[in-house]
Amino acid sequence: MKQILSRFNPWWEPGYSFEELIPREKWTTNIYNQIDLPIISFLTGIRRIGKTSLMKLTIRHLINQNSIDSDKILYCSVDDYLLAQSNLPEIVDEFRKIHGHRFEEKLYLFFDEITYLPEYEIQLKNLIDNQNVKIFASSSSASLLASKKPYLTGRQRIVEILPLDYHEYLLFKNLQVSPSDEHLHEVYFKEFLLSGGIPEYVKSGDFQYLKNLVDDIIYKDVAAIHGIKDIQLLIDFFMLAMERAGKQMSLNKMATILSVSVDTARRFLELFQSTFLIYTMSRFGTTNERILAPKKLFAADTGFRSIFVGEKDFGALFENYVFLRIKHQQPQYLYTDQTEIDFIFKNLKILAEAKYHDQGLSAKQQKLFDQFPDYSKFIITSENDIQTLLSALNSQP
Repeated sequence: MKQILSRFNPWWEPGYSFEELIPREKWTTNIYNQIDLPIISFLTGIRRIGKTSLMKLTIRHLINQNSIDSDKILYCSVDDYLLAQSNLPEIVDEFRKIHGHRFEEKLYLFFDEITYLPEYEIQLKNLIDNQNVKIFASSSSASLLASKKPYLTGRQRIVEILPLDYHEYLLFKNLQVSPSDEHLHEVYFKEFLLSGGIPEYVKSGDFQYLKNLVDDIIYKDVAAIHGIKDIQLLIDFFMLAMERAGKQMSLNKMATILSVSVDTARRFLELFQSTFLIYTMSRFGTTNERILAPKKLFAADTGFRSIFVGEKDFGALFENYVFLRIKHQQPQYLYTDQTEIDFIFKNLKILAEAKYHDQGLSAKQQKLFDQFPDYSKFIITSENDIQTLLSALNSQP
C-alpha cells in the first residue's frame, strides 16, 4: 500500500512542484472556508466536472498558503482497484506509519469518489469522531450520498460543483477580450453555449470525450449499479431527454415513445438525476400542482444537449444555462393560461424570463408579469443580465 499512496501523493517528495491548475475561485473560496471546520466537506457533481482538480487546488493551498507540512496531507482515489480490499482506517493507519505521525497530530485527508467504498459512511463517521482529522471527500452519485445521510447528520457540508460558467470558459480557453473587441463576446458566448462547460472538453474540443463521458455514466453509474440490462433503452431515454432540455417534460409521452411504463420512465429520470446528468424544475402553484404538473427538464451541461441534438434552439440552450447558474436558489416556472415565465422565486418575490437575443416579452407574458406587481422582474438576455439577477438573488435575506 505504501507504493500506491506514494503514487497518489507526489508532494511528499522533496522539491515537488504542483502542476499548473486553472483556479475556480467561485468554488475554492467556499471550500477553503471549510478547512478549519470539524466536518466532512463533500464535493459532489457529475463525473469529470473538476472535483479532483479542486481537491488538488485545496492541497496546494494548504501547503503554500496555510504552511501545512505536505506529509500531513493524504489524497487517494478510493475507486482505484488496487485499494478494493482496503478500508479507510487501514489507509489512514498506513499513512501514519509511512510518515511516523503520532495519533494526536492533525491530518488532512482527501478521499476521491468515496461512495465506491462499502460502508464508507460508518468509516468516515469513526474517523471524524475519533481522530484529529479534516476530511474532504467527493462523490459523483447523489443517491448513494443521500442514502447514507443519517449516519453523517451534523458532520457534513455538501458543495455541488457545476460546469464552467462563461467567464471560467474564457479562462480555460485562454481567451481575453479587450474593450475594443467587446463584440467578440457574442461570438464566444454562442460557442460556449454549444460546447458547454465540462473542463477537459473545453480545453480539448474533442467531441468523442464528451460522448465517452455520457457513456461512462450510463454504463457505470446507472446500468451497472442499478442492474439495468437494456443499455440502449437508457441511451434512448437520455437522448429523448436532451431533445426536451429547457422545456416542459411529460413522462407519459416519453413512456409512450419508448414503449415502457410510466413507472419505468420515472425510474430512469430519477437515476439520471442521481448522477447529475439531468435536473428538473417544478411548476409554481399549489402543492398538488407542484407534484402533478409536468416538470421542466434541463441538461447538466449545455454541451450534452448540443452533441445529441445538434446546433438548434439557442433559446432553450440559453435558458438551460441560466437555470444552471441560479439552480441553487430553487427556482420554479410559472405557467397559466398557456403562458409561461421561465423562473419565479416565490420567497424572494422575483420573476425572470430568459430571452436569448430578444429584448421583449410577448403580450401574454407581459400581462402575466403584471399580475405580480410587488415582484422584482428581470429579462435575461446576456451574461451581464445573469450577473444582475444573481446579485438580486444573493442580496435577499
